[in-house]
Amino acid sequence: MNQIHSAVLILTLGCSTLLAQLDPGNPLSGLEKLKNFETRRASSTDPDWRHGNGDCRRIKPGGSLTLAELTGPGEIVHFWCTIADPEPNYSRLLTLRIYWDGETNASVECPIGDFFGMGMGVDKPFTSLPVRVSSEGRGRNCYWPMPFRKSARIVVTNEGKSPCEAFYYYIDWQKLPSLPEDSAYFHAMYRQEFPCVMGQNYLIADITGRGQYVGTVLSVYLTSPGWFGEGNDFFYIDGEQEPSLRGTGTEDYFCDGWGFREQSGPFYGTPLWEGYDPGNRGSAYRWHIPDPITFKKSLRVEIQHKGGQDFPDGTSTGFIERDDLFSSVAFWYQIEPHKPWPALPPGPERLPFHEWILLKGHTTVATAKHSDDPIEVQSLDGVTDGKQLWFHPLNDKGWVEVSFESQTNQMAELTAKLVHSYDYGIYRVLLDGRQIARLDLYDPEIVPTAEKLGAQKLTAGTHTLRFECAGKSPKSAGYYLGFDALVVRVPVYSRPANVDLRTLQKHK
Repeated sequence: MNQIHSAVLILTLGCSTLLAQLDPGNPLSGLEKLKNFETRRASSTDPDWRHGNGDCRRIKPGGSLTLAELTGPGEIVHFWCTIADPEPNYSRLLTLRIYWDGETNASVECPIGDFFGMGMGVDKPFTSLPVRVSSEGRGRNCYWPMPFRKSARIVVTNEGKSPCEAFYYYIDWQKLPSLPEDSAYFHAMYRQEFPCVMGQNYLIADITGRGQYVGTVLSVYLTSPGWFGEGNDFFYIDGEQEPSLRGTGTEDYFCDGWGFREQSGPFYGTPLWEGYDPGNRGSAYRWHIPDPITFKKSLRVEIQHKGGQDFPDGTSTGFIERDDLFSSVAFWYQIEPHKPWPALPPGPERLPFHEWILLKGHTTVATAKHSDDPIEVQSLDGVTDGKQLWFHPLNDKGWVEVSFESQTNQMAELTAKLVHSYDYGIYRVLLDGRQIARLDLYDPEIVPTAEKLGAQKLTAGTHTLRFECAGKSPKSAGYYLGFDALVVRVPVYSRPANVDLRTLQKHK
């Protein structure tokens, strides 16, 4: 396995150190040598594998699914899954736990989406060396080597309100004669602060034992406009009072510079970055594969939550503690036993906002008002209930109106779940006659997409959402519209607008 990982490193990066270790004429050298292990797999394949096609498992709300119970010594070398779950942000509500050698405290405990490098319950693809996510965020793979001496037990728990309709998985592993004495165990721990606590740094990891730290996933939900990431990272090794590893900024720790933008690569990336407005989300990863951080007794990893802020009196600063919502996963290897961790927050408490569907597009087709153009229900994978409102005007004069109810007076963030495709148009979105967005729905592929419509004031009663065609991209073959659903989000934490962050500052 180490030879294969090294070969991938060479192919990806041309790493000179590894080139010196392997045959420079063939980076795949070693694959031809016979291996001293038995190849095994645990999967969700239909028990009637000769004739059946029931290759997934269902997880009821509050229920758990045991993916594998393995007898060692062995090593997990690949974990793949794909999930069909109707609940919004389901990947934050499904909890993954992995137990080594019969332990009672899991060594891996985190939401399944965050484990695969993407926080905030978002499905989005990206590519890195140990983790790759494809199929618009639904095909999840990890290649972290996970050795175990006696046993491995892998469990997923559904902490959402809806059944997980289909959980497909492969766990590829190798049955070994023995493990080297210096083999350490893989760990992954989730933490969150909603909001970050004023007067102290955000804690990513607090580890006791001997091992090496290999990765961080950090996610943020902005509560204020502007740049959140002036905070520095600090690594306190073996009880240090002053951290021997000190950073220069959040994006610097994640190997980027001058803010974030969406990108991904072998060792670092920001696959989710929505921008600098309140309610925007981001998720970044840093894999310490060529530069693991070793510790003999302990390791404490912190990062400041500081950035810019505009104040009610018209002044501003570029460096002050902010009360954004942080969550993270720390990845490391260590000799067991590990330090007991704080209790994992329940699934719903891991979401930065409460979210629900105000309107499903396909249910409004019979009552929607529209121009004299065809409208129908279309079946489509990847959208709510597998159906959408499909409107196909012949020109840029087409429009369609749907109505929805708000039960209370509320300020809410609205999101339209729409479809982008090769023959879709440009649309103005109006709420009660006021334009709130202009969206280009062209994409060379068919891609269900969530489009933010901003924070909107809704009074109790009936409201009208109108889509007006405003033309099409030069690349588009048509003016079509696919409306899946209207979603409302209410943040779990919102600082009153008249509260000055300077009054919230506390000092250690």
